[in-house]
Amino acid sequence: MSRSLRIVILGGTGFIGRHLVARLAADGHGVVVLSRNPAAHPDRHIPPGVSLQRCDVYDAQALVRRFAGADAVVNLVGVLNEFGGPLERDSGRGFSRAHVELTRRVVEACAEAGARRLLQMSALNAGRRQSHYLASRGEAEAIVKASPLAWTLFQPSVVFGRGDGLFCRFARLLQASPVLPLGRADAKFAPVYVGDVVEAFRRALGDPRTRRQTYELYGPEVVTLAEIVRRTARTLGLRRLLVPLPDALGRVQAEVGEWLPGKPISRDNFRSLAIDSVGGVDGLHRLGIEATPIDAVLPRLFEGVDSRNERLQRYRTR
Repeated sequence: MSRSLRIVILGGTGFIGRHLVARLAADGHGVVVLSRNPAAHPDRHIPPGVSLQRCDVYDAQALVRRFAGADAVVNLVGVLNEFGGPLERDSGRGFSRAHVELTRRVVEACAEAGARRLLQMSALNAGRRQSHYLASRGEAEAIVKASPLAWTLFQPSVVFGRGDGLFCRFARLLQASPVLPLGRADAKFAPVYVGDVVEAFRRALGDPRTRRQTYELYGPEVVTLAEIVRRTARTLGLRRLLVPLPDALGRVQAEVGEWLPGKPISRDNFRSLAIDSVGGVDGLHRLGIEATPIDAVLPRLFEGVDSRNERLQRYRTR
């Protein structure tokens, strides 16, 4: 990309969003990040040139005002779990609101504001009916594809990187307990590095050939959930007992997980794990990006984590 763009981003304070915002700002683009409550992100460093603006993203006219004059809109908003009380849990309404309703409003606001370019985050297996998450992602994709916009859809497998909800989440769980029961331990993933996902968005912004195209984003290695946990423990120097659960007990674990702080697993997560998150057509390769292996990044993900090896090294030094 040779010229500076004005890019409006929804979901820019999340895991992937923080990496993308920083990179686009470093490229010299004018980046606007929309947030319903900017004060809720005091710990999030906003790079120079980035504007964090208060906006109710479900307010159609507010979106129209923010999108006016934008060269591109990026929608990264997504939820892995529903929120609310017992009636809302596992109803699908939370997923529908975050993925389907919001996408519809974004598409309509783009059209009204004259912002023709939309980059939309989705997921591998979008549209599969096994879970509310995947079903709602598919409905959102259908809305985007039916629009007159110059859209690009991205379907990543699980995304890893510093601060992720994969290796870093398991690192916290492993440090808290010597035993980890694990439902759907044989579920398969092709984890994709967040830096590669960011690069895919960057290239799509500068390449008109990516318009009205869908890109599966996945890494070079297929691993099971159990392997992800074991690799995390090994990198941290922890000896932990991993207990794969049969599906009947896995469902019970998911039921209990609905009520635990941080919701480590939910019923909908458990259903999503029934489908392997591996790709078929390599979107990174199509974009000219060489996928980053897990081991090239994994040791750096836990910098600052007080692992067993680090404690032993301090004792030796003393």
